[in-house]
Order: sequence, then structure tokens, then C-alpha cells
Amino acid sequence: MKQNHSMKIRFLAVISLLISLMLLCSCSFEINFKPDEPEKATIKSGLNVHFLDVGQGDSIFIELPDEKTMLIDAGENYHGEGIINYIGDCGYSKIDYLVATHPHADHIGSMGYIVRNMDIGSVCMPKAVANTKTYENLLESISKKGLKVTSAKAGLTIAEGSDYTVNVVAPVTIDEDNLNNSSAVIKLSYKDNTFLFTGDAEKKELETITDDISADVLKVGHHGSNTSTTEEFLDAVNPDYAVISVGKGNDYGHPHKETLKLLEKFNCEVYRTDKDKTVVFSSDGKTLSVKSGEQSIKKAG
Repeated sequence: MKQNHSMKIRFLAVISLLISLMLLCSCSFEINFKPDEPEKATIKSGLNVHFLDVGQGDSIFIELPDEKTMLIDAGENYHGEGIINYIGDCGYSKIDYLVATHPHADHIGSMGYIVRNMDIGSVCMPKAVANTKTYENLLESISKKGLKVTSAKAGLTIAEGSDYTVNVVAPVTIDEDNLNNSSAVIKLSYKDNTFLFTGDAEKKELETITDDISADVLKVGHHGSNTSTTEEFLDAVNPDYAVISVGKGNDYGHPHKETLKLLEKFNCEVYRTDKDKTVVFSSDGKTLSVKSGEQSIKKAG
């Protein structure tokens, strides 16, 4: 009987030990266990400038260094959905700064659609009026959202952060006879790197600019027309890179041979959306990198 009693005691002791170990492991597991956390989105750094392939038109999407966004122009009226999808693929649902360089359809055609279908922070455009349905559609879309329009004119700062500025260097005056010469010309500076966006500004307007327009990257004016790019202008800008937003086989013969020869003379590395599709420049504030051959912005439907 004593032997059986002793075995019973040892059995109970083993059971007690096992229970204690299980409780200890359970407590340890509860203390150390952490539920899976959702993967955090990668924080983008630096500056990214996307020259979107919208055919014979302009549209430039900019990821600013403080994670705010800017859209300069929006191509013809069938590109709205494609532009929004592209911006969404980049991880954004809001345009903090929307800029219309001038009221021609190949620059503002899809802007009304974008205003209606995206969160917009502010709108900036020159006081140049067009008697067109496209322009009226844009104004109506802006009004219905309760947005105010800031006049784009020389001296205006559209946006700025601790290490970047976006300034308007033209128009100085509005040319009612030629809306191209009322284009908002914009200079973006990020630390050591600079961009100049010229809309469709022609020689007459470019000659009125008194600000420093030197830039590493030039958005060539008016799709490469010889009415915009002059030797004097290129001498002032002295760009390393030039981007021509232009449609393949367009009816205007853009870019003109004279423009291409001038850019070659200034040793510019030239990118064209008709050949290179969407072109993206990235900057860390000191150096620039570029990739081309990205997707074209597809027409709706």
C-alpha cells in the first residue's frame, strides 16, 4: 500500500509540474505575442516629376519632397480617367496644387473631369479667358466644388517647403490676342536641382521674364515649336535635359527641326513623349536620374 501511495504522490507531482510549465509557457506567450501589424507604405523621399504621355498636349504630375502633389495641365478631354489612374498608381488620391498654364484644350481638356473626381487643394491659372466649352466646363467644375482660383502671374509662389519652392516667373502681362503668350511659366527649385515648365509660351512672352530661369530640366515650350525655343532663351536656361511633350505624327510638324538643332547645339539630352512615352525625373536634391518608356495615358474607353 505504501508503494502504491508513493507512486500516486509522484504521479500527482508530475502532473502538477506539467500544469505549472504549461501555465508558465502560456503567460510567456501572451506577454511576447504581438498581432501582425499592417505593412506601412514606403515613405517617398525627394522629388519626382512625371512628364505624362498624353499625345499632342501637356500634363505633368509632380511628387513634391513633403509628399504633397502638383498637377500642371491635363491634356485633351479624353485623358482624365487615365491621369487619375496614373496618380492613384503612384499612391495619391489628392492634388494639392492644380495648375492650368493657359486655357487651350490640349492643356485643360481633362482638368474639369479631374476637379470633379479628385480631392483638390488649390487651383492656380492665369487671368486669360477663352470663349470655349472646355474652359467654361473647367470654371463650372471649380465653382461647384467651392474652390477659389489664384491668379498665376510673375512673382507668385505656388508652393514652398523647407527645401523647395515653386514660383511663377511669367506671365508679366496677359496677351489677349495670343493665349500662348499668357502661359504660366513655372520654376521649381529643390536644393541643387531646378526645373522650368513653360506651357506654350512663345518668344514674345519669354522675353518679358526678368527672373533667373536657369534650370537643369526644361519642359520645351509649345511642343517643340520654333516659335518658342530661341537661342537667347536656351542661353538663359542652359538646361542639361529637355523634355518635349508631343503627339506622334501630329499635324503641326512638332517638334520643329530648328528646335531640335538648337537643343543639340546646347548639348541637351532630349526626351520626347511621342518616342519615349512618359518620362520620369527623380531628384535627391543633388543628382537627377531619369527613366523613360513608362506607360502612356490611355484614352477613356
